[in-house]
Amino acid sequence: MDKQELASLLKKLQTELESGQPVDEQLKLQLQTLDQDIQKVLAQGSPLAREADDTTLEDRAQQIEARFATEHPYLASTLRDVMDTLGKMGI
Repeated sequence: MDKQELASLLKKLQTELESGQPVDEQLKLQLQTLDQDIQKVLAQGSPLAREADDTTLEDRAQQIEARFATEHPYLASTLRDVMDTLGKMGI
């Protein structure tokens, strides 16, 4: 159930991105990379190793959420839901 919920939240976030205010390219790239990494984790069934700078998916999601909260508040709640679901899944 959590994978389906996460997939649904990611799709909702993508829809909100496409229908809202323009998002700068750096933020969009960060979000796309996060999405790709989440998809890899879901496919592998285990969390990715930490990156060289010791950040996790959750760390990166929190950084992106902080930017959304100030620049695109309509997206922040959906990203928080994604983060909550990742946490429930142990990712």
